[in-house]
Amino acid sequence: MSNLADLTDRARLIFQQIVESYLETGNPIGSRSMSDVLEPQLSPASIRSTMAELERAGLLYAPHVSAGRLPTQTGLRLFIDGLLELGELSDVEREAIAPQLNGTGMDDMLTQAIDNLSGLSLCAGLVLAPQAARGIKHIEFTQVSATQILVILVDETNHVENRVIDMPAGIGPAALTEAGNYLNARLKGSSLGELRRDLQQEMARLEAELGSLTAQLVETGLAQWAGDIGNNGGNADLFAKSLLVRGQSHLLDNVAAMEDLERVRLLFEDIDRKQELVALLSQAEESDGVKIFIGAETPLFSLSGSSLIISPYQDSEKHIVGVLGVIAPTRANYARLIPLVDHTARVVTKMLG
Repeated sequence: MSNLADLTDRARLIFQQIVESYLETGNPIGSRSMSDVLEPQLSPASIRSTMAELERAGLLYAPHVSAGRLPTQTGLRLFIDGLLELGELSDVEREAIAPQLNGTGMDDMLTQAIDNLSGLSLCAGLVLAPQAARGIKHIEFTQVSATQILVILVDETNHVENRVIDMPAGIGPAALTEAGNYLNARLKGSSLGELRRDLQQEMARLEAELGSLTAQLVETGLAQWAGDIGNNGGNADLFAKSLLVRGQSHLLDNVAAMEDLERVRLLFEDIDRKQELVALLSQAEESDGVKIFIGAETPLFSLSGSSLIISPYQDSEKHIVGVLGVIAPTRANYARLIPLVDHTARVVTKMLG
C-alpha cells in the first residue's frame, strides 16, 4: 500500500484517525479507544483487523506488545502528502510574519522574517541566502592544534566569524602570519567573493611571492569561508551562500523525558553541521513550493527524528535565490507549519520584488 488509492475507505478512516491522534498526543491509540470516537462507529474487532492490515503494509507499528498503533515514517509521509488538511492563517498571524523594513537591508529583512516565523511556529527558523557582499576588513590565521588552524574574519560592520580548517602539511607559524599579512594588504574593502576570484586568477604570482605551501593555505582558507572545501568533499555550488538559524531554544520547549532531551541534543549537533545543512537546503532550491523532509528521509536528521519544512523564495526577477523554513519535531502540527512557511516565503519574495 504505497498510496492512498490502495486503501479501502475503512482503512483510510482508521489510518487517518491514528495519525491525527499521534500528532496531537504522541501516544498510541488502541482499537477500543478508537471505537468510541470513529464515525461511523466500528467494533474493536473490525478495527484491530484493519490495524493489522495497515501494519503489514508498513504504515503502522506497535511500540509495545498489546499496545495501540503509531504511524511509521512511511505512514506519516503518506498522511502528509494525501490526507493532511492545511489550516488557514489568521490576519494577525499574517501581519506578525511581515518584517518591518524601515530602510533595512536584505540581511536584516531576512533575519526579521525568520525571527517572526520561529516565534509563531515555536520551532527553529532558518534561511539560506546569498552571501552578503560586505567588504572584508581583516583576516587572521591562528594555529589551534597540531593539525588545525582557526581562520578569523572581520567584515566592514565589525561582525566577526570563525572557521576551523585543516593545516596543510609543512606549514609553520611564520607562514600563518605571512598569509594573513598578504591578504590584509590586498583587501581594500573587497568582498569575500571578489577577493577569492582575484586570487584564483593570480595563483601563479601568489605562489611566487609566498611559496606553494602558503599559497595553498590562503586558497584553502578562502574556499572554506565560501562554503567550498575543495578536496575535502565540498560543493562549489555552495559558494556565496550563508545560513542563518534562529530560535533554537524553542526546540527545548515541552521536553518531557530524557529520551526527548537526547533527541534535542542530537538535533543541535545536526544544526552545527552547517555544511551538510547548507547542501540539503541548496538541493531544495530546485523544488516548487513547500518541501518537507521527515526524519530519516535525510541522513542529517535521521538520529534526532526531526522534520525540515522549507520553501524557496525569489528575487525581483523571479529567480530562486534562497530557501527558508523551520526545523520541527517529527510530531508537529504540519497543518499549521506548512502555511506559515509558505506565507513567509511569499512575503520575502514580495519584499525582494
